[in-house]
Amino acid sequence: MITNAIDWVKLNKLKTVLLLILAYLLLKSFNLSSQTLNFENSKMASSGIGVSDMMGASGVTTADSFVPVRSTQMMPIQEDYAPTPNLTNRMVVQNSYLSLLVTDVVTAKKKVIDTAVSLGGYMVNAATVNPQDAATATVTVRVPSVKLDQTLEMYRSLGVKVVSENLVGTDVTDQYVDIDSRVITLGKTKVAMEAILTKAELVSDLTNVTQQIINIQSQIDNLKGMQKSLEENAKLAKVTIYLSTDEIALPYAPTDTFRPNVIFKLAVRGLVGNLRSIGSFAIWLGVYAVIWVPVIVIIYFLKRRFEK
Repeated sequence: MITNAIDWVKLNKLKTVLLLILAYLLLKSFNLSSQTLNFENSKMASSGIGVSDMMGASGVTTADSFVPVRSTQMMPIQEDYAPTPNLTNRMVVQNSYLSLLVTDVVTAKKKVIDTAVSLGGYMVNAATVNPQDAATATVTVRVPSVKLDQTLEMYRSLGVKVVSENLVGTDVTDQYVDIDSRVITLGKTKVAMEAILTKAELVSDLTNVTQQIINIQSQIDNLKGMQKSLEENAKLAKVTIYLSTDEIALPYAPTDTFRPNVIFKLAVRGLVGNLRSIGSFAIWLGVYAVIWVPVIVIIYFLKRRFEK
């Protein structure tokens, strides 16, 4: 049987090469589809729709920031602040992530921005990929936290289907109170240093005390800036909307492991990608024909000459 296979290969060299190429392309497409499905299944395994990637190490994004650009520095949100149970009005930073399947990405993106502006918010960032074909877009807006539910309801109505939705809230009340206490302590220290400054006589003492007062004031200003940033983040919720005409392009966690329609789409994409790769290779091969064609011709004539 092995001998017959070898004989067949010898007699059908061109068919063998074509079969090997086809098998390679099919195996490559299958591996690509498997990797894509595994990636989609793990997109929301952490804490929502790419929350760990879209949020900083602190767990809360800064005001008017959008990954990867971060325009405002903010004190990290930690988990070891002393709780303040007596406070009734908690300060919560809210971040929402919404994936929408839409019929027209460009129109939906404009409506998302217009909705945010009409509700007293603003657009932070908007990006559209492949607008001429199967377009996808990511829009980040900020809206007043008191109108977040209304905003999300309006955004849901823009899509044919809500593929996924996630809301993340981080309580920063204890951090805010802790910063307030540190500001008060630093203020008292500054007053004490100013009293020492009035009694200092040596130039070195005056210089040292003045420098310490400047450093303390700088710390106070930084802490107050962090407080203001926390207040702004709590007042304005951040909403990130993913828009696409193709459900596969949206970040979501599929409920069904085996999805024939998704596998079919991935197979078609793999086929198109491989055809493009073959076409690109043919173009490169044609361009470089000015090199390899003369080489082959020279080798052919040299071979015939030596045979004679």
